[in-house]
Amino acid sequence: DHEWVKVEGEVATVGITDHAQEQLGDVVFVDLPEVGAVVKKDDTMGAVESVKAASDVYAPVSGEVTDVNGALNDEPALINSSAESDGWMCKVKLSKPDELDGLMDADAYKKFCDE
Repeated sequence: DHEWVKVEGEVATVGITDHAQEQLGDVVFVDLPEVGAVVKKDDTMGAVESVKAASDVYAPVSGEVTDVNGALNDEPALINSSAESDGWMCKVKLSKPDELDGLMDADAYKKFCDE
């Protein structure tokens, strides 16, 4: 529930939200999916570990991983400083673009977090 997606054409960039990184605290390790891996919506595609907790990252969409943010291997704290831009985790070529219709927009997500 705490992943974000930015779509450009048929490729979705995926990461965890700023709210999620705030809850985790200082991120010390990021487990990224493999390039070429096929991910299915709602399945685990990686993990984020902080000084407080470890949290699985779930695929918000289905498709093939085409790229990963290798900078996170050396600097996992990018998720803390820039969760929704430089801290992106992977890019997924969408296999089911209609899944995007079921995702929350930013306003709905904010309401979800405030509950």
